[in-house]
Amino acid sequence: MSTLLEPAPAPQPEAKEPPPAPPEPRSLPRWAWALIVLGVWIVVWSFTKGQDTLALGAREHTDLHNTFTEFRDTVLASRDTNPFIQFTYQLGEWFKVAVEWLQRMISIPDFPRPVPQIGWLGVTAVATWVGLAVAGWRIALLVAASFASFGLFGYWSDSMDLLIVTFVAVTVAIVIGMPLAVMLGTSGRVGNSIINTILDIFQTMPTFVYLLPIVLFFGIGASAAVVCTLIYALPPLIRIAGHGIRSVSTTTIEATDSAGQTSWQRLRKVQLPMARKTIVVGVNQTIMAALSMATIAAYVDGPGLGQPVLSALFKNDVGGAFVPGMLIVVMAVMLDRTTTAASEASEKAARGGIDLKRRRIVLAALAVPVVVALWMSRYFTWAAEFPENDLGARIADAVNRFTAWFVDVFGGATEWFKNLISELLLNPMQELLAESPWYVSATGILAFAAVFGGLRALLPTVICIAGIWFFDLWHDAMITLNMTLVGTVLVMVLALIFGVLMARSKSVDLVVRPLLDAGQTIPPFVYLIPMLALFGPTRFTAIVAGVIYAAPVAIKLVADGVSGVSSTTVEASRSTGATTWQEITKVQLPMARGSLVLAANQGLLYMLSMAVIGGMVGAGALGYDVVLGFSRSEEWGKGACAGITIVLIGIMIDRIARAAAVKESVTHDPTKRPWWRSAMG
Repeated sequence: MSTLLEPAPAPQPEAKEPPPAPPEPRSLPRWAWALIVLGVWIVVWSFTKGQDTLALGAREHTDLHNTFTEFRDTVLASRDTNPFIQFTYQLGEWFKVAVEWLQRMISIPDFPRPVPQIGWLGVTAVATWVGLAVAGWRIALLVAASFASFGLFGYWSDSMDLLIVTFVAVTVAIVIGMPLAVMLGTSGRVGNSIINTILDIFQTMPTFVYLLPIVLFFGIGASAAVVCTLIYALPPLIRIAGHGIRSVSTTTIEATDSAGQTSWQRLRKVQLPMARKTIVVGVNQTIMAALSMATIAAYVDGPGLGQPVLSALFKNDVGGAFVPGMLIVVMAVMLDRTTTAASEASEKAARGGIDLKRRRIVLAALAVPVVVALWMSRYFTWAAEFPENDLGARIADAVNRFTAWFVDVFGGATEWFKNLISELLLNPMQELLAESPWYVSATGILAFAAVFGGLRALLPTVICIAGIWFFDLWHDAMITLNMTLVGTVLVMVLALIFGVLMARSKSVDLVVRPLLDAGQTIPPFVYLIPMLALFGPTRFTAIVAGVIYAAPVAIKLVADGVSGVSSTTVEASRSTGATTWQEITKVQLPMARGSLVLAANQGLLYMLSMAVIGGMVGAGALGYDVVLGFSRSEEWGKGACAGITIVLIGIMIDRIARAAAVKESVTHDPTKRPWWRSAMG
């Protein structure tokens, strides 16, 4: 038997590893491109400075400005025949009637009565009872103490007027804003884009810019105060409530659809109840925004605590502005805590955490002394008019004495600081922006937009630059942009220092955060006056006041971003022996990059919103143009163009910052990187 031998297999060649892929060419980082743009700009400026800057004199106009002024004159001349003007004036008249009726009820004499229909004792009793009913005894005590402070410091009537204007404006804002929020939360992408664009315009528009068209179409007084407060307070409600409705789980929505519910039933029974907490936040922010308009509304003769603050500004009276300004803060804290606690109490009651029967019995029993207080406030003078005292005047005098001492002691240091910032930042940047030919500055700004935001930022920047040029205030626009940028640099320095400290230390956060909350509710005019005493009527005064106004929100954003960095990542860096400085600069700040970009964006917009207020204290440029247009009829057209130009600058800054944030996230997350690569990194 033979054995069959199979042929041996042919030897196979050894598999070779594929050649390594060539390394992907590294593009220049954005900061390098930015330095290149800056260097080229400086070289061109050195040869062309002072040419084609499009500078205008303070009282010089162009044909476009005169056209706007003629438009105003035409509108005023047609008030009796133009249907639209008649409608706006009638709407303003309704607001005025509502405000004046409420004033006669609680704040001013209702002739022939020498006092309001309900005196301070009755108003305080009712407000305290309402606080107890909606939020509990702690809020009731806060409300009682707040109302008592309004009278003790001598500003009872002004405080009630501010509450009335806020109440009317917020009520109208809810009536208008909630349907728009529902539309934003339930509509498609196109509808969202349109609504968001309109909201962006309103939120980037400095509040003073509202006043020119508002006075034109609604007149002055209570009606104008309600309208300007309404316009400023409406966007937060629409945006936040719309976000809450849109954020309802898609699984829940699908479940309701499978149950056969109509869209109205789904909205009423599912989306609105599940978005309730977010909607309350929106209402809360609307109330805060309305209060922040107190002083601005005083410029159109609106009633409230803004009137004494404005009067103190004209007299450079720091103490006179401090007391009513602090009462605005007290009112803001009271309303903020009340709305938040009311939402929490309603949720607790819905879960059965409150004995509703016992609560109704307590409220009914306490209603008896409230009714007695109401009766007494109608028939006893001492209960109708708050007893006079000089507590507010004594505090104002003490603040003025402290301010005088501070200026005497630290005046030299503040002057040195002002000169340092002016020489190192303010003057060189203004030379580059404002003294370059307009087409050089425009090209430089477009190049920076392309570097930081790519095509997403370049297109809106082209439109905004064209608009700024069209409205014939290019030179003033560049000066305003320069002050905004310098102020933002100072804001970000403060935000990085205090934000990191707050994120790394709970005790620091516990101390600093309440101060930031108070800083966000203090009217800008209140700290504008002491800055005026320290630095005099100069552009630097406006910058410092803007920094104080913008710093709180930027510091909070940085603190929240840094504290949000994963603790596991931080511990891993510590295990490698990283120092505290390395941990901050190599781990926490890079990983909080998105929050830093957002903080810079908000700092820029907040600084820009102070442009007009700064124009009152020597800042000049667009802010002065708006103020002059508001105060002198022949300058109305130039002031209107200046206001529109400020809006264009705000939109341009906002779009560049947003695009930079998106590009940053794409750059550091390869999964989000598109198929193409930007040549600029």
